[in-house]
Amino acid sequence: MSQRKYWLTVVSNEHTQWGVAGSYMQACHGKEAPLKRMKQGDGVVFYSSKERMGDDTKLQAFTAIGEVADDVVYQFAMSEHFVPYRRNINFLPCNAVSILPLINQLTFIPDKRSWGYPFRFGFLEIGEEDFKLISTQMLVKE
Repeated sequence: MSQRKYWLTVVSNEHTQWGVAGSYMQACHGKEAPLKRMKQGDGVVFYSSKERMGDDTKLQAFTAIGEVADDVVYQFAMSEHFVPYRRNINFLPCNAVSILPLINQLTFIPDKRSWGYPFRFGFLEIGEEDFKLISTQMLVKE
């Protein structure tokens, strides 16, 4: 049995919430390769630098968190010319949390002064400790 991995994807909050409503995720403008790296049971956290794609208003928050539901990567026709790849996600009840108070504790950010640098590719593997730190801040306590 393979070990559980943890992922962070960069998606505007608007697009993240569309995914939450539909129980799916897309990454890197609908590319297949990042989604194929994930396995059923892996954890995934969504970081939104902005509220909407193309908007200059900063959000800088973790906006959703969940678990990969299965091992299926599939295409979905959003339009005649845009058929992105998706993964099914079991999203967890959560609150959006600013990244700013967590930067100094997150190990996937090696240079705290240039903290946005790791997000430039839009999808990255993070360690279990970072995932747990983020999730303890986000998850709705029952």
